[in-house]
Amino acid sequence: RFGPFRQYLVNSSWEAAKGLKKAGLREGSEVCIVEIPVSYSKAQQVLAEIWHTVKPKVAVHLGIAPGAKCIILEQTAKNHGYKERDVCGSCPANNCCVEGGADQLDSIIGMRSLAKHLKGLGLDVIYSRDAGRYLCDFVYYCSLHYGQRRAAFIHVPASGNLARPEILVPQLQAIIQALLRQMDTLRTSPTASECQPASAT
Repeated sequence: RFGPFRQYLVNSSWEAAKGLKKAGLREGSEVCIVEIPVSYSKAQQVLAEIWHTVKPKVAVHLGIAPGAKCIILEQTAKNHGYKERDVCGSCPANNCCVEGGADQLDSIIGMRSLAKHLKGLGLDVIYSRDAGRYLCDFVYYCSLHYGQRRAAFIHVPASGNLARPEILVPQLQAIIQALLRQMDTLRTSPTASECQPASAT
C-alpha cells in the first residue's frame, strides 16, 4: 500500500495527490491519500494513526514550496528547532518532534541517486537535505520515526506551469514509480530486514 499525504488545505500538492489517486501508480499498488492538518499536535496524531493502522509500504508526503521552480526531493528531517507557530498558534513541546529522538533522520530512499536518475529522464527535480523546520519538516520527521524511515517528502511548486496538475501529476507519477522500484531493491537486499518491519507489505 502506498500513501501520499499533503499538509495544506488548498494547494497544488493536494490537487496532485488527488490526481495520483485517480491515475494510480502500478499494478498491485493501492494509493491512499490523507489530508494532514497544519497543526503540530494534530499532524502527529494523524501520522501515528496512519502508521499503526494503514501500515503503508511507504508514505510519500507532498507539500508546497513557495517560490520553487522545480520539484524538490527531501532526504533529511530534523528533530529540533521548531519555533514557528502553526495555525493554532502553537509550537511543539520543547520545539522538537519526538522527545529523545535522533537529531535528524534520513529516508531509506536514496534521494540523491533518485534525483540524478530522474534528471537524466528530463524531469525538473533537485535534491535537498533541508525541509524547512516547519510543518513539512515536522511531518517528515514524525513519519520517518513512526515508519522506520520508510517515508519520502516531495516539495512541489506553489504556482507556475509545473504546478498545473496536468503537468505535475505525470512527473510525480514517474518519481514515485522510480522510488518504489528503489524500495523493491531495498527489500531484496541482505540488509532490507533492518530497514523494514515485519508487518510491511
